[in-house]
Amino acid sequence: MTKDEYLITDPPLKALTVFAMPMILGSFFQQVYNMADSIIVGQFVGSSALAAVGACAALTNVFICIALGAGVGAGVLVSRYFGAQDYGKMKTIVSTSLISFLLLSVFLGVFGFCTSHWMMSILQTPADIMKDAVLYLRIYFVGFPFLFMYNILSTMFTSIGESKIPLWLLIFSSVLNIIMDLLMVGGLKLGVFSAAFATLIAQGISAVLSLLIFLYRMRKYASLFHWFDKKELRTMLKIAVPSILQQSTVSIGMMIVQAVVNPFGTQALAGYAATMRVENVFSLIFVSIGNAVSPFVSQNLGAGKISRITVGCMLCRSCLYSY
Repeated sequence: MTKDEYLITDPPLKALTVFAMPMILGSFFQQVYNMADSIIVGQFVGSSALAAVGACAALTNVFICIALGAGVGAGVLVSRYFGAQDYGKMKTIVSTSLISFLLLSVFLGVFGFCTSHWMMSILQTPADIMKDAVLYLRIYFVGFPFLFMYNILSTMFTSIGESKIPLWLLIFSSVLNIIMDLLMVGGLKLGVFSAAFATLIAQGISAVLSLLIFLYRMRKYASLFHWFDKKELRTMLKIAVPSILQQSTVSIGMMIVQAVVNPFGTQALAGYAATMRVENVFSLIFVSIGNAVSPFVSQNLGAGKISRITVGCMLCRSCLYSY
């Protein structure tokens, strides 16, 4: 056994704690960054710009859930084959998922770019911020393949028991984004465009770094694999589609709430957007704990260690109840 396989060798409580803490810190750090991003936009551009960015949040979260759900579908299989030490099938899943979901992200990005105005109209976005909201959303969709790839690769890292690398990449991306926001929004006074463009660049750099690091990491698991496997893709989708629907349910609900808030005007929307940033800081702690269970269960299932799965799930349930 190598140190990478601590999820199937170390005591369940120790393994889950070591694994989950970087994920919890990453979620917390990401939300703190989102709050800082909103503060910068609100401070240097105004409440209308904050409202324009906030008007896009519920909609973009739906697309993020698609990326996360797709990652779960691939990650469960990667964890299972990793736990079984079947590295050939593991690398086949990695290659198949990256090719398939990259194509999906390009399709969704083009679709979102072309329908941005229509979607914001459906959400009853106030007329005075419609132009800025559509601009922000279109730039977001231009960078959607990078966002998709970053989220898929983060799931891949956690699937092989590595939760620290995504944390450091997230910190790097967040700090870079804040610095660029300060320079472009605060210094150059480029408005909502600069906020969206700064996010695109930070996500693009992080996605490329994630890919390079992950490919380097895969070199240690030398084995024959297939670049694309239709059978494994079907198995992956059987897990990914329910996960996408599950994760999207809350975001779709929030999007409906957003449509109710929008007609009250720009000021109400700005206040709602700022409040949701704060609420997300705490809610994502529970999401991170839940996300930590999936690779633990999958790896131990692949290794045939069913008793560890029962103990690990009971520990996580106790942790969530204590909150």
